[in-house]
Amino acid sequence: MATAYSPETVDFLWGIRMNNNREWFQAHKQQYVDTLYEPTKALGAYLFQPFVEKSGTILKVSRIYRDARLHPPVPYKESLWICIRQDVQWWSENPCLFFEIDPDGVRYGFTLWRPSVATMEDFRQEITRRPEEFLSVMASVAEKVDIPVTAECYKRPKPTENAALAPYFAWKNDISCIRSQPFSEEVFGDGLKQAVAAMFQSLTPLYDYFTRFRV
Repeated sequence: MATAYSPETVDFLWGIRMNNNREWFQAHKQQYVDTLYEPTKALGAYLFQPFVEKSGTILKVSRIYRDARLHPPVPYKESLWICIRQDVQWWSENPCLFFEIDPDGVRYGFTLWRPSVATMEDFRQEITRRPEEFLSVMASVAEKVDIPVTAECYKRPKPTENAALAPYFAWKNDISCIRSQPFSEEVFGDGLKQAVAAMFQSLTPLYDYFTRFRV
């Protein structure tokens, strides 16, 4: 059983992008299992090790099959992802650490895609009460990760009397810190799991901070 991606993984991903139909997939199903699904499961198990003891935290590994009710003409995804998050119904409203592989490469990091309005209001109240704690988290991420935390912002930011918090009062949606990486020798070896694990470790304080606003 393969535990790492290979050039054959890329061949399959490009194949499903160009031939998204049942006939092609059935003929290449074993390639999917061996070169994409099993390595993704193995990577997920490795990345989840530091989170096993975190109460309420789960690991999700996607499958390639689309929901036929939502995507009737397109039966398969052209990517697979891993998600470490709280055990909640609506993942998009909650923080997560994720990894995704598609025909163009890999992406991984932190995202809080569509937080509720109430969640963001609680967030603003919390950083107003204890600004030093949140600013310390952001400083830690900036020191350890060479990618900024970005967000979709309000056109008219919410007001605050603390100038240091002003950028964060503008946050609305899609709070993210994501690294994108094209396919390379690192992706096909142990270097990938080590790089993703290090990124997750650096972003865990940000993930933990936002879990307090669980919907």
